[in-house]
Amino acid sequence: MVSEEENSKSAHWSSYLSHLKVVESFKQHPIETQHRVLRDILTAAASTEWGRRYHFGEIAASSNVSDVYRERMPIHSYEAFRSDIERIRKGEANITWPGVFNHFAVSSGTASAGKIIPLSEEMLNINKRFTLTVALSYYQSKADASFFFGKLLSIPGRIEPDTVRPSSMIGEVSGLQFLFAPWAIKKFYQAVPEHILFLPNWEKKLDAIVQHTLNLDIRAIAMVPSWGIVLFRKLIEAYNQQKGTRVQTIAEIWPNLSVFFSGGVALSSYRSLLEQQVGKPLDFVENYGASEGYISFQDDPGKDDMIVHLDSGVYFEFEPVDGSGPRISIAEVETNIRYRIFVSTCSGLWGYEVGDVVKFTSVSPHRMVVAGRTSEMLDKYGEAVYGDEARAALRLACQKTGAKIANFHISPLPVTSDTLPGHEWLIEFETMPSDMNQFGSTIDSHLQEINRHYVIRREAGAFLPPKISALAEGTFFSWLKQTKKTVSAQTKIPRMSEEREIADTLLRISGNNT
Repeated sequence: MVSEEENSKSAHWSSYLSHLKVVESFKQHPIETQHRVLRDILTAAASTEWGRRYHFGEIAASSNVSDVYRERMPIHSYEAFRSDIERIRKGEANITWPGVFNHFAVSSGTASAGKIIPLSEEMLNINKRFTLTVALSYYQSKADASFFFGKLLSIPGRIEPDTVRPSSMIGEVSGLQFLFAPWAIKKFYQAVPEHILFLPNWEKKLDAIVQHTLNLDIRAIAMVPSWGIVLFRKLIEAYNQQKGTRVQTIAEIWPNLSVFFSGGVALSSYRSLLEQQVGKPLDFVENYGASEGYISFQDDPGKDDMIVHLDSGVYFEFEPVDGSGPRISIAEVETNIRYRIFVSTCSGLWGYEVGDVVKFTSVSPHRMVVAGRTSEMLDKYGEAVYGDEARAALRLACQKTGAKIANFHISPLPVTSDTLPGHEWLIEFETMPSDMNQFGSTIDSHLQEINRHYVIRREAGAFLPPKISALAEGTFFSWLKQTKKTVSAQTKIPRMSEEREIADTLLRISGNNT
């Protein structure tokens, strides 16, 4: 018999189904949708300081709006916005977007010295619709509503009053977004109360979440996958301690868990380990969101790529990473080319470089994968190894040797007069490879197959094969605690660095002598 609460849940979800019509609309009319988004945000911001500076009204009225915008709007790094954002944080209005901002996302660094992205209420409400669309799209693809009838474990990041203007809030975008979550989600689905979710200490928060959810019917999880691994370890340990049992999988604790909504970092590095920890089939639904706006989501759990959400308050532009072409709109992108991505948004970012690299897998409809960060490349010796290539090589090495990886970092080996260049792969294994030599040779062979720069150097005898350094359990978490002022839901581990600082610190923490 269906309970009154389940009837209420079904009614609320039914009321949100119109969001899926938006997806169908931009799939059918992608270019027209992006032109409309651009005109809308230009018109809305026409009377702001930036709008008057770049004549937004004229651009919006032009028949070829994307071409005119590209001609008149230069690309901007964060530094072009920094001084204006400092004014915006103090409460000045109508600078990059109409009105006063009350919410600020810390995109990187700290609130005092990092990148701070103002978030308008328009954007926060659009982001709310995006997250609902992801859940509804998953439901549509599965035709199974059972995950609606349990609890959702969603873990937002830390937020706090801004010291610059305490009436506004600053912190991680997931925490700010939680403030705008639909009341029905908070009332019926959210497993953990807010006083636990917003505990300032991340490790204490995870421990409190574990204790609160041990005996709940968790059916869906939404969090950064790297922290899912930590949470699952803590959960199994706490459950066995409380119950006096020896369970080894999450399925024994949360038997109805069916879906993991993933974001923040690339899922591919963690998926196999999470599957092992859960111990039963689990759907993974990945989304690509940033502090600047939500960009794409996995509309089919059976596919690895994501549909680009072209009606989310964000106008997209792209430029080939290798400099082989000009800046272009969605109408001109091609598959299998690595692009830098630039956004103009209803939060007052204009021609802003996000710092990510994407590749389109389809242009009808527009589907993409995230290839890494623009800084996520090792090219110190002309080898030009990208983050997506490294992750693919690791996945193949794990498949061939049965290994499971918790975390990794890649850095150039120190070069002396007696040694050649090469890469050191520092890996925290959850399950060690059956053959470490095969693990390393698989990485080497795969990179030679897919990367012409790498293979030329290897064939010429000018580059060493990968050196695999296995690190002690907990090394990366210790590194985070030692090097970051705060550790939170969105604290990320750099996967690649052309400098040795991170690698040497990891080796020291782990106790490796070489």
